[in-house]
Amino acid sequence: MKSLLASLCILLASHLLLAQAEEATMLYNWHNDDITPTSWLGSRYNDIWGVEVNGQEFAIMGGTDGVHFFNVTEGADSEELPDAFVPGTAGGSNLVHRDYHAYNGYLYTVADEGSSTLQIIDISDLPNSTTLVYNESDLIRRAHNVFIEESQARLYACGVSVGSTNYALSVLSLDDPTSPVVLGSFPNANLSIPYVHDIYVKDNIAYLNCGTSGFYVVDFTDTDNPVLLGTMTDYEQQGYNHSGWLHPDGQYYYLADETHGKDLKVVDVSDFSDIHVVSTFSAESGHPSEIAHNLIVRDDKLYVSYYYDGLQVFDLSNPAAPVRIAYYDTYDQPNDASYRGAWGVYPLLPSGNVLLSDMHNGLFLFEKIEYTPVSAQEIQLAPFQMNVFPNPAQESVTLAIQSEAAVDDLQINLYDFSGRLVKQLGQTNLLKGQQQVEISLGKLPAGLFQLGLEGSAFRKYVSLTVAH
Repeated sequence: MKSLLASLCILLASHLLLAQAEEATMLYNWHNDDITPTSWLGSRYNDIWGVEVNGQEFAIMGGTDGVHFFNVTEGADSEELPDAFVPGTAGGSNLVHRDYHAYNGYLYTVADEGSSTLQIIDISDLPNSTTLVYNESDLIRRAHNVFIEESQARLYACGVSVGSTNYALSVLSLDDPTSPVVLGSFPNANLSIPYVHDIYVKDNIAYLNCGTSGFYVVDFTDTDNPVLLGTMTDYEQQGYNHSGWLHPDGQYYYLADETHGKDLKVVDVSDFSDIHVVSTFSAESGHPSEIAHNLIVRDDKLYVSYYYDGLQVFDLSNPAAPVRIAYYDTYDQPNDASYRGAWGVYPLLPSGNVLLSDMHNGLFLFEKIEYTPVSAQEIQLAPFQMNVFPNPAQESVTLAIQSEAAVDDLQINLYDFSGRLVKQLGQTNLLKGQQQVEISLGKLPAGLFQLGLEGSAFRKYVSLTVAH
């Protein structure tokens, strides 16, 4: 048992917050107050996407008026490409949602308001021009989101309206990129699914964010006979199941509930018969109405557009316990429990630079987020040793410390086993030699925790069991 606890503590120490989250470096911002705001929230912009074309990088951002293109190759010297702008079929003050995905030299765009269409835009001549090559409503009049699995040449459209008929999901073949063909629309006799708000697909396995109905996983290898693999319809901190992205190893799915006060979730999807939340995490703003919107994983980082809290970036060195490492507040107005601020994020450009769209403040370009986790070995370089008693504890403990030197301004923090900060317990200064620090824990649930002394140069942790 002791060896197991030791192993657990080493694991926890390896993914605790070993450096304060740092503000990301903004390279460029664009907004245009001449664009018509929505009557709903006064917003002008919606989702964001990015592409590399002809050796250059481009941002694609939606507005109430249509699709805006930007050359972002030169970072701080980025520029809008007004000649590339494509008006939306529908637009104006009632147009809130647009969504995009690029494939094989084309941009596929939908909207979720008005008499809209599926638009296909040839972007192969950027930065010089774009060409609208398809603008029809017979396959999709309105849709909330689109996702393209490029390896399968398939477009998945969520929340689809065609004429007077509504579908939770439509799957289209892009074998001919400018002449899409519907392979199946659902629900139908072969698959019963609720409304699908957003989707992530890998190897024909679709991870469906189904709003108030929860989370579904479906195999669409054969669209005539899709297979429901698993569901998660009741889970910790459940809200409106909005969006998500799969970790590269396929074991975890990061999920955002678009509900004020709900954390992001790490969902174990390694066994579709037992899909479950393993941990939760947040932007740590402390505001009760904190709310996430969209998210994308790149390598070992998770990038989130977090409405009022702007850009939030998390390290995934331990995929089950994300650590917040970077942020940038793109919306500086107070959080009023509505839906304002950061809408979409795109971190997949070859340069590593990050695109973000803010509903009110437009396009943001950030410098690539660099972060190297501090190893467990480096933690041990702190010039003091410490122990805690009693252990197990209930509502208070004493830290016994032997320090080789005086150390000022140490924060006392308590973490749970996921690495999430549970409580800030105060500050202390250490003198050289032996000393004791009395700590009140308050009411805590029974379980395994890590008690840490954290400063700008040194960090050290000791395991603590709370029992009742």
